Amino acid sequence: MAGVSHRVAPEHIHPDDVPVLTALAALADPVRITLVRELAGSPEWSRACGSFDVPVGKAALSHHFSVLRGAGLVEQRDEGPRRVNRLRRKEFDARFPGLLDLVLRD
Repeated sequence: MAGVSHRVAPEHIHPDDVPVLTALAALADPVRITLVRELAGSPEWSRACGSFDVPVGKAALSHHFSVLRGAGLVEQRDEGPRRVNRLRRKEFDARFPGLLDLVLRD
């Protein structure tokens, strides 16, 4: 049973099912903006949750990823003991054209 995760798999909401206010609320937090920006600059599935440089603890980080999943912005999967992430850029851009471009500007 080595490598089997006992964590519950994360639930994902497709961006097509996300109201605009949910998307805007998810992107209104500075920590979540940082997560989205770092994911946008990384190859898909290359970033584990603990690899982000944000000023919050594990529980708060888990909450921020939950909000991003609920807004259709992030997809996660377990790879052994790590939970890795990808930004759902293509899907999110199809639902909210231009919104991520605005968020990702410095």
